Amino acid sequence: MLKRLISGLNPSLIFSSIFSLTLITGLSVKSVSAQSRPYNPIPLEIGREITDKLSNQDVPTGQGGFSRDYGITLKPGEQVSIEAKSQAFDTIVSLIAPGGTTLAENDDGPDGTDNSLLFARVVKPGNYVVRVRSFGERPGGIFTLKVTRLRSE
Repeated sequence: MLKRLISGLNPSLIFSSIFSLTLITGLSVKSVSAQSRPYNPIPLEIGREITDKLSNQDVPTGQGGFSRDYGITLKPGEQVSIEAKSQAFDTIVSLIAPGGTTLAENDDGPDGTDNSLLFARVVKPGNYVVRVRSFGERPGGIFTLKVTRLRSE
């Protein structure tokens, strides 16, 4: 029976657990394990502009583009501006709360370019994520990112 299953499903995937799978091609069977890379956003300092590169090695967005995350600690009452600029791709910047909720997002800034400018006020203290991603199916490129503290209560 297994032989009939194999011959009818050439090639096919059989999931043996949530983190591994068995790939059947012809008469050979190979087990493959998923990467277990921990999620660690890149630390980001308020007031310091960084230059980085978004590539197809970053996290796929599911919409053809990619994203890169940065960690930042914010206090209650802080107001920040988050600016992402690139000549290589259309940036989208998001501020994500410690629980994973997207608090704010911006695609195109007020200057009429594809750069992003986001203003946000934080209510709860914690470790937030600033996400930079590309719009559409562009893989990315070089960009700058800066978080500026506007006001702290």
